[in-house]
Parts: sequence; C-alpha cells; structure tokens
Amino acid sequence: MGEDSELWDIICGGPHVPMKKLEEIGPLVPKGRREYNDIDRKAVEKNYRAEKILMCSIGPDEYNRVSACDTAKEIWEALQTAHEGTTQVKQSKIDMLTTEYELFRIKDDEFIQDMHTRFTSIIKELHSLGDVILRNKLVRKILSVLPGYWESKVNAIT
Repeated sequence: MGEDSELWDIICGGPHVPMKKLEEIGPLVPKGRREYNDIDRKAVEKNYRAEKILMCSIGPDEYNRVSACDTAKEIWEALQTAHEGTTQVKQSKIDMLTTEYELFRIKDDEFIQDMHTRFTSIIKELHSLGDVILRNKLVRKILSVLPGYWESKVNAIT
C-alpha cells in the first residue's frame, strides 16, 4: 500500500528530482545522473514506474494523446483534460447536469426502472465530476417525482 501511495503522489504532484547545492548558501540544482545515490535511484525508478503504469493502462488513442508527455503528472493531466475537459468545461458539465437533476421528472408512460436508470446516470456523471449529492437528498428527489398513484407508498416511506 505504501508504494501505491507514493506512486499516486508522483502522478499527482510530479516526479522526484534529486537536488544538490552548488555552494553552502547557494540554490538547489538538479543532480546529474552520475551523482545519484541509491535513494535517488529508487526515487527516480518510482517516477518511471508511475509513467509505465499509466502508459500500460491506456489504449492506442490515449497513447497518441500522451506520447509526448515527459512525466506521469503530465500524462495524468492530459488524460484528465481529454476525458473531463478543462476546469471551465468540467464546471459547465456540472452546471448542466445539476440543472438536469433539478428539473428531473418521470416521463409519461415511463416505467419506474427506466426512470431510475436515467436518474442514476445523471447522479453517477455528477459524482464522476466531483459533485456528490447526499443520499437522503437523492431519495427525497426520487420520491417527489413519482406519479400520484405512488402517493400512499411515498407517504409510508416519509
């Protein structure tokens, strides 16, 4: 578990770059590969392992999108942008789905299962974009959109 956590930190935060001081009070600069010690080598190996895991888990279309990326973080960010969009696109999707959730109604002659499938699709998409709606709000929303002939069951539940 520890290694998985470290790899995830590399993917989200960027690669570990071994550094050294040129002078006692000087700034830090990256070490040359020949200056790496065992700890530096292991850290750099984790960078490569994180990249390898990401590259091995994508298909050819995604590979073409990220093949020019140099770090696991760059790969991850390119994949996020490709699948979720930029922050503005993501917020627009959240706004659109929130409106769809708020205006959600059962369609005439729609089966409960079909309505539930549509509802679940909206909720899962919102969740995947990081907008989580509490379970009790979801239940209340479903109960509020049920047709009139469900009234006795809705009253019993509430």
